[in-house]
Amino acid sequence: MAKLTKVLASALALAGSTVATWPPNSKDCTTTAAAADGFPTPSAQQLRSIEEHADGTLSNAPPPATLADSTLQSLQVIAVNEEFEVAYFTSLLQNVTAGVPGFESWKGYGKAELEKILKVIIAQEELHALNALNALNKFKKLAPLPCKYHFPATNLHDAIAVAEAFTAVVLGTLQDVTQGAAAAGDAGFTRGVASIIGQEGEQNGFYRTLLGAVPSEKPFLTTSVGPFAYSFLNNNFIVPNSCPFDVNSLGVPIFTQLNVEGGSAALAVKPDDQWLNYSADLSSVKNAAKFANGNGDGLFVTYFSGQLLPISVPVKDFKWNGGKVSFKAFFPFEENIMFGLSIAALTDGSNFTSPDAVPAATLAAPAIINVNDEF
Repeated sequence: MAKLTKVLASALALAGSTVATWPPNSKDCTTTAAAADGFPTPSAQQLRSIEEHADGTLSNAPPPATLADSTLQSLQVIAVNEEFEVAYFTSLLQNVTAGVPGFESWKGYGKAELEKILKVIIAQEELHALNALNALNKFKKLAPLPCKYHFPATNLHDAIAVAEAFTAVVLGTLQDVTQGAAAAGDAGFTRGVASIIGQEGEQNGFYRTLLGAVPSEKPFLTTSVGPFAYSFLNNNFIVPNSCPFDVNSLGVPIFTQLNVEGGSAALAVKPDDQWLNYSADLSSVKNAAKFANGNGDGLFVTYFSGQLLPISVPVKDFKWNGGKVSFKAFFPFEENIMFGLSIAALTDGSNFTSPDAVPAATLAAPAIINVNDEF
């Protein structure tokens, strides 16, 4: 019998965690004042300072004359995500600078090196966010400003593990953004997105090396879809009702969280075929009540892995308790060589012909699964 996954104890049970926050030692991060560099509304002088810290500038190419509504919606999700990343790495930098126990050094990188690296990353993520915000403002669409957040990591190793996981999800989501923009006739938009994909990939290769995993995760990185990324942010990092906008106003679904092995992410799964334990609260999910008295027939865990078509496996040992469900599903590692990121969703369908077809059949998502090829 294949072994069940082992998970890191502190950083991987993300849902509902408020162990470490931004700023440190306070309940949540703040949205009431701009950062010292003026982000997210910097002056021209402050923007120049951000660019100098980022080792590069915003593009000076003229913006497109038009963008499809679907592309603008993608830019809104990008802005929300990039603002979260700025907050996350700012929190991490503050912990390193303050010498918080557990954040002193890692893998030969001391305080000075870590501060340098994190300052560059923060400035680059600020420019990613400003790039999206500028486009949204140009087209007079809602340009989301930062929310309050809670973060799960209590030491540098776990903080890097979480950063590697959400960056991998971003890399998959930007594939969806690129394809959607091209399909909507916004091909000129895709060059800039592709440059961000490369930059985020450079980041993640570094994080993976720090974690003792080979830097290049897969030959073809795992894809994702916008609603899964947006759901993961809202379910795990954004403090409820803390955003200066209605999180539902973007028109992007927010699915109930699918948990794997007791948390929303399992980042230390062994490279084996195995059964994984899942759970979710479906009490308020449409189309879920019909499964209340059943054994899970018609329900599947659907995985994204690499550029494979979605992989759906039937759930087993399904239990319903007032809308809260638990079950297990097979993780078919060996047949599909599922190293790196896999994204799981609970669906009431299977045999999907593309990742884009999965959200319409999703009851709960996403669960994040990571299998590292360690050295």
